[in-house]
Amino acid sequence: MEWRLTHIFRHPIKAHGREALDHVSLSEGRCLPFDRHWAVAHEAATLMPGWNACMNFTRGAKTPTLQAIDAQFDEAAGQITLTHPLCPPLTFAPETPQGQADFLNWVAPLMAGGRAQPVKLVSAGRGMTDTDFESISILNMASNRALGQRLGLDLGLDRWRANLWLDGLAPWEEFELVGKDLQIGEARLKVIEPIGRCRATMVDCATGRIDVNTLDALEDGYGHTNFGVYAVVTQSGTVRAGDVAQVMA
Repeated sequence: MEWRLTHIFRHPIKAHGREALDHVSLSEGRCLPFDRHWAVAHEAATLMPGWNACMNFTRGAKTPTLQAIDAQFDEAAGQITLTHPLCPPLTFAPETPQGQADFLNWVAPLMAGGRAQPVKLVSAGRGMTDTDFESISILNMASNRALGQRLGLDLGLDRWRANLWLDGLAPWEEFELVGKDLQIGEARLKVIEPIGRCRATMVDCATGRIDVNTLDALEDGYGHTNFGVYAVVTQSGTVRAGDVAQVMA
């Protein structure tokens, strides 16, 4: 069966919304442009120059309501629009002091009590991915369907915070791609490792509330809590929804 790239997503602010794209230009060694470009440092963060680990940022694993945020980034205007079922839409410029203040005021009501609170948006000139290298996450539609069938519900796609979704693989076949090179559209990527999952995947992104224990379902059913794989771009090029994906010899 032919593999296809079915969906492309990016997340301009780490853990604070996702947006669907119909195409994107990938660059060698880089994550999706403006994916996790900003992250929200909390008051207990100990930041170093450049990339920092996720423990320094507010995220859905600790504050489930954040998972219900959607985002749209206007690259030309340098503005992000965020929406959430509990908040009015916000359009702001993340690189300006006023934009930062507007964002912090907007997100404050969504934060869990007793948690370190957000204090500033930070950027590092690269994606603040969960990996210390600039990764692109690749997920398998069939694995999502299989896990959903096991749980007896439609898991949707948003809870996994993916970049690229492939269809046409067998369930869990993505783990067999580790160490292999993929051609997707004009770009090539090398698959590096499985993605270990956290509590953010337990959240219904329509409501921002935990609705299912994905971690227990993965552990009980398959003996691990991995879902999807991380890859790095080895050849620049544009990828589009509907592109053929294949393993390179």
